[in-house]
This record gives sequence, structure tokens and C-alpha cells, in this order.
Amino acid sequence: MTPEIENAFAAIREKYGSESIVRVEEMLESKKQARHPLQKGAKWIMPGISQQPWHDPYGHPELRPVVDAFEASHASIKAELETAWSARRAAFSDYEHYLTRQEDWQALYLFRKGALVEESTDTAPTAFKVLREHAVDTEKLCPLLECHFSTLLPGAAIAPHCDLWNFSINLHLAVDIPEGCGITVAGETRTWDEGKCLLFDYSFEHEAWNRGTRPRTCLLVDLWHPDTTVPERAALVALITEIRKLMGEA
Repeated sequence: MTPEIENAFAAIREKYGSESIVRVEEMLESKKQARHPLQKGAKWIMPGISQQPWHDPYGHPELRPVVDAFEASHASIKAELETAWSARRAAFSDYEHYLTRQEDWQALYLFRKGALVEESTDTAPTAFKVLREHAVDTEKLCPLLECHFSTLLPGAAIAPHCDLWNFSINLHLAVDIPEGCGITVAGETRTWDEGKCLLFDYSFEHEAWNRGTRPRTCLLVDLWHPDTTVPERAALVALITEIRKLMGEA
């Protein structure tokens, strides 16, 4: 570890206790990264996180207010999305996943690179407000990742892959869902119910597709996994931020 990471970890231990970030430290020892076979493509697996691919979006008290707020605002979010897609198409861009870039997978970002994307306030005001008040201000959003509208064009498919780690969890608000769309996580396929949320651990292999005739849009929100603690989250932010600096990504 770099001196910056060691100093950050030491400060967290001093504040929260000597055992407060043991799981984060164990994660860095590859021999202790016990993982499910369908998590083989993930880079980091923190021990002690439930190996459960699909989660009940209403089953975690910490996350329930986020789910409820987005679902309650679905009608306004969808109307604003339709306006943005037809009148402000330039606000969307090709989605750049860490593995690939796809022209038939479009994104409109609300949170990226550790901060709210203020330019999206006018484009998607309701989603922006809900995100800020219920996920960002409450520190339920994982600041290492993103929140964006994810639009799959007709015929688009996202190839099976694992995301980087298991200490955050992916919330999907189904904004506009045509027939012929689906998502598979760890071998179990589900469909989106418009206006409702899905929640899954994307360290497990997953894929999605749009075999319909019009775009499919979900609002994706990267939240802290509810099995993580406050000191662990602080340590993970310090760790990943420093790694990104060393890799020239910050």
C-alpha cells in the first residue's frame, strides 16, 4: 500500500477502532478473496458480503427510502426523459463501460467522477432532485461510481460480464420499458416492471438486451452495499481514489 492509503487507514482505525476495516484489508489479500464461481471476473471481492445475486429492493431498511422516492417520482422522471431524448439528444453520449464503449448503449449522467453533474439539473430535474436528496446527501450513493439514465437502443445487447467489486450494489428504476427486454444475473433472468426497481449485486456475471422496437431506459444508481459499514466505506473511498490517481484516472 502507498503511504497515502496507510495513513488514511490508520486515521479510520483511530476513529472507529482497530478492527473496523479488517474486511477491507483482507480484500487486498487475494488468497482471502473467497468468491462464487460467477464472480470470477470481478477484481475485488470483500469478505463477509452476502453472496446473493438478486436482492429485494424493499428488503434493506437503509435503501428503502431511495427506492420509494424514485418509484414515487417515476411519472415525472419518465416525462422528463422523453423530452430530453427527443429535444435534447445531445445530452446523451455513448456509454463507456470500463470494458467497452457502445454506440447502441446511450447514457445521460446525473452523478459521475465523484460529483453531481450539474448540467443535468435542467434536463432531468426530478431524477436529479431525488438522487441528491435521497442518495447523495444521505451518503447512500457510492461516490466511486455513477448514476445515469441507461438507454439500450433496439437490437442492443450488453455482453455477459462482471463489474469490478461487490461492495456496491446496482439499483435500476425501470423508466421506459418496451416488450422484448430482459436482464440475466447469475443465470437468473428477469424483466423490468415499468415504474418499479430491481436491485442486484453486479459483481456476479450479468447481461442485458433490448429485442424490442424502441429504446429501453432504466435509471441506474450505484449504491453502497448494505452489508458494508461506515468505516469500511471511508476506507474503500480512500483506497480506490488513490489507486485511480496512481493509474492516471483521477
